[in-house]
Amino acid sequence: MSSRTDPKVVVLMGGPSAEREVSLVSGRECAAALREAGYNVTELDAAPTLAADLTQFAPDVVFNALHGRWGEDGCVQGILEWLRIPYTHSGVLASALAMDKQRSKEVFATAGLPIAQSVIADRDQVQRAHVMTPPYVVKPNNEGSSVGIYIVNEDANSPPHLSDDMPDTVMVEAYLAGRELTTTVMGDRALGVTEIFTDGWYDYDAKYADGGSYHVVPANIPDDITQACMDFALRAHQVLGCKGVSRTDFRWDETCGRDGLFLLETNTQPGMTPTSLVPEQAQKMGIGFADLCDWMIKDASCDR
Repeated sequence: MSSRTDPKVVVLMGGPSAEREVSLVSGRECAAALREAGYNVTELDAAPTLAADLTQFAPDVVFNALHGRWGEDGCVQGILEWLRIPYTHSGVLASALAMDKQRSKEVFATAGLPIAQSVIADRDQVQRAHVMTPPYVVKPNNEGSSVGIYIVNEDANSPPHLSDDMPDTVMVEAYLAGRELTTTVMGDRALGVTEIFTDGWYDYDAKYADGGSYHVVPANIPDDITQACMDFALRAHQVLGCKGVSRTDFRWDETCGRDGLFLLETNTQPGMTPTSLVPEQAQKMGIGFADLCDWMIKDASCDR
């Protein structure tokens, strides 16, 4: 590829969230790909001094490779808007909405997208008695990558005991049996559908550990389910106001046909590690990793 020194790119990575280590891997991978594409790249571990650090580096574009709270919930996006530095992925509002699982589900429901029943409850209330008829899932309302997931089985006699690092309020969601599906949206198009296989719940380790899961892309599912996933993912991306790349996750109970397909959540900062789903899906569409990262830089802007 031809070499170029502009625009000057800062890749934001790391940060203080529960997903720091994965973000560092995503950032390193994206930085290497952008250098391969000819960009002048600086890797920056996001710290409380971020605004001053960005002012010092004076990048033309920020590639946001942060995951989890602060980097994915609109906070960093607000700093970038204030500094008027073009950046990748979604803007302040879409990021905040997508990170808040309950509010994003309310938006999805308004748009006619299929979602699971859920409630927001105090953690003490959840530990005292079942707030929903089992089976159900308890999880933080505003974390990503399946951080802090508790599955309460149908035959559970008592409510779950939550770890001390769970927040004061949590989401309790009806458990959906079925197959794990996911769809990437890149700009104004859905790329395809991947099926995810794992021995247990698709949790943090299953997503990021070597051998934690394996993927089949394109998913071996009926055409109408493929089209429904792609349609729902694009509509979710649009109704939240997402920009750049997003990834929407589904559960599908094949015994119920299309009525068994439910949208779980939309990720505005999906993983970009060697085991991540977005690069794999893009590759199947003939879009190499360096080209994917290059497209994201060219798509970057303020006022997203």
